[in-house]
Amino acid sequence: MQENLTALKSLGANLVALSPQLPAHSLGLIEKQRLGFDILRDAGNDYTAQLGLRFALPGELVRIYQGFGIDLPACNGDASWTLPMPARLVVDRQGIVRATDIDPDYTQRPEPAATLAALQALRD
Repeated sequence: MQENLTALKSLGANLVALSPQLPAHSLGLIEKQRLGFDILRDAGNDYTAQLGLRFALPGELVRIYQGFGIDLPACNGDASWTLPMPARLVVDRQGIVRATDIDPDYTQRPEPAATLAALQALRD
């Protein structure tokens, strides 16, 4: 979405990401990718769970992650081994969700064009 930040702002939108990661890990990503938007911490994926978008990694996948040296508990600051589903929500100025793009398959990321179209529809 970084590449679409100017287009988002031209439509009067703000971009905010949620992550279960500890702030130090998110800061590294922000600096490395030169992100122009905020990443807010969702400790324990609690808000994500309220939205029905949190999932627990099954034991087999935990072992695979560990085999690659991925330590979610250290990165996220809790022992839950949970992750959020990739999702994008368009929320209007009154706090009403107007569009969603959610896929439980983490390899399928929401398309920025769909988000831009949803924002444009709010202006029409």
